[in-house]
Amino acid sequence: MTVLAGWNDRRLARRARPADGRPLRPFRWWHLLRRSLLSTTLEVEGRPVVHTVEVRHGGDSDGVVRAGLYVDGELRLQSRLPARFPVEGGHIEVRRGPAGLRTCRLVTLDGEVRSLQPDPASAEGRRLRLARRHPRASALVGAFSVLLLTAGLVVGALQAAEPVSQIPPIASTLGTFESPWRPPVWLNLALGLGAALAAVERALRLKYHWLLDGGAAT
Repeated sequence: MTVLAGWNDRRLARRARPADGRPLRPFRWWHLLRRSLLSTTLEVEGRPVVHTVEVRHGGDSDGVVRAGLYVDGELRLQSRLPARFPVEGGHIEVRRGPAGLRTCRLVTLDGEVRSLQPDPASAEGRRLRLARRHPRASALVGAFSVLLLTAGLVVGALQAAEPVSQIPPIASTLGTFESPWRPPVWLNLALGLGAALAAVERALRLKYHWLLDGGAAT
């Protein structure tokens, strides 16, 4: 398992390519749905250096979604996702889920993990500000997101189980299954929309669970 993890780390590190050094554009309100910007400050040769990760969710001109690492405002490295950027004292990991960023964190050489901080103007930054200013409301929104995703997952599983159980080899072995609940079309659509919005809300907090959030993409 360690050998496999080491091979994967090296594979991700090789994806990072030197970039052209172009300056980092400031975040504008119209970037909310298509751009993520997160930063951390590291000490390099005795001075603080700002490292910023940019992800354009719509992809670059070729349609490929990449992460860019800016150092003190200059683009130094680019990589397809998932990305792994070497930095002073460790590396930065960037992963994207079905509804947005899945993780963007600094991992130090001694194993310490620290999340990068979103730009205050970004969607992630606005969600973080809500959590800091109104923690109870934020917790309620988070709990409602989990509830919507769970409801969508349960209803989807019930609906998928019925046709699967009718496959002859399965039916002859286990019998057929009939869903005890058949929601109307409008409710199915509402649950699907609610699950999609819940997945986006969790992505803004860089929260991800393979079953809940992965299921929202299907």
